[in-house]
Amino acid sequence: MIKEQVIQDFLDVLSSKEPVPGGGGASALCGAVGNALGQMVANLTVGKKKYAEAEPEVKEHLEKMVKLQAEFTALADDDAKVFAPLAKAYSLPSETEEQKAYKAEVMETNLLAASAVPLQIMEKSMQMLTILDRLADIGSRMAVSDVGVAVQSTRAALLGAAMNVYINTKSMKDRNKAEELNNSANKMIEEGSRQADRIYDKVLKALI
Repeated sequence: MIKEQVIQDFLDVLSSKEPVPGGGGASALCGAVGNALGQMVANLTVGKKKYAEAEPEVKEHLEKMVKLQAEFTALADDDAKVFAPLAKAYSLPSETEEQKAYKAEVMETNLLAASAVPLQIMEKSMQMLTILDRLADIGSRMAVSDVGVAVQSTRAALLGAAMNVYINTKSMKDRNKAEELNNSANKMIEEGSRQADRIYDKVLKALI
C-alpha cells in the first residue's frame, strides 16, 4: 500500500517500467503532500495567543484535513487497483465477433472505473483548496509561504488527476458518459485553477 511505503520506495517503483503507480497515484500523492503542509500550518497556528480567535475554525479545518489525508493515500492505492484490470482488458483476444463484443464490454466497465478514481482525487483537491483559502487568511503568518506551496501541490493533484480522467474517457464507447465525466473534470479545473491562483496571489502579497 502507498501509505506504507517510504518515499524512495515509491519513487523507485514510479520511475520503473511497472504499470502502477502511475500518474494517478502521483497525483494523489501531490494532494497528500499539499494536505500535509496544510496540516502543518494549522498545527503551527493552534495554541498561539496571537491566533486564539481563529483557533476553533483552524481546529475544524485540521480535523477535515486529517480525514482528507487518509482519503488521498487510499485513492493512490485505488488508482493502482482499477488500472490493473484495465491493463489486462487491453490484451483480451478480439479475433471473433463474440470476443470483440466481450472485450468492448470489459473495456467500457474498466475505463469507467479508471475514470472515477481520478475524479475523486479532483474532488478531494477542491476540498483542500477551500481549506487552504482560509488558512491563507487565518493561519500563522510565519507559515504563509507553506500555504503557497500547499496550493501548488494541490493544483498539481487537481490537474494531474484530470489527465487521467481524459485518457480513459477518450477510449470509452459511451460518448455521452465520457462527456459527462469530462464536463465534471473541466468544471473542477476551471474553478480550482481560479481559486488556486487567487490563493497563491494572496500568499505572494503577504510575502513581498
